[in-house]
Amino acid sequence: MRNSLFDLAPLHRSSVGFDRIFDLLENATRAQTVDSWPPYDTVKLSDDRYRITMAVAGFNREELDIAVQPNLLVVSGERKSADQEGEFLYRGIASRAFTRRFELADHVKVTGANLVDGLLTIELEREVPESLRPRRIAITSTPPGATLEQSPQRQIESQAA
Repeated sequence: MRNSLFDLAPLHRSSVGFDRIFDLLENATRAQTVDSWPPYDTVKLSDDRYRITMAVAGFNREELDIAVQPNLLVVSGERKSADQEGEFLYRGIASRAFTRRFELADHVKVTGANLVDGLLTIELEREVPESLRPRRIAITSTPPGATLEQSPQRQIESQAA
């Protein structure tokens, strides 16, 4: 058993091949206790389109990095040291480095990113390959005890040829 909010041991014992799902659940519970900066929104635009908007005020394009790995989107930022006049009496604007990780489902691709007014917007789209999309199978009628070659549909096709 690992340190998590939920005990997943019973599920580990009775399932095979779901390791990635268990890791996602454990990472999600761990992420709730970790630093939640910078704040972000995740929006579902349609069945296959998503948008992540992060508040990264004070960062410019050169200080932000977006990397995509298999099933993982990593957004990081590190501010360059800027020469400031005077001594800070109070520092309320966060300027610390950050790394934010987003688990991506299979076939989700990053289609674009934009930084406007301190908001980083990342567009995502699910692109399921044609070979994995659902397809319809024609249903034919075959009399009981007949083989597929003896079906009425096969006889019609052979007579037409």
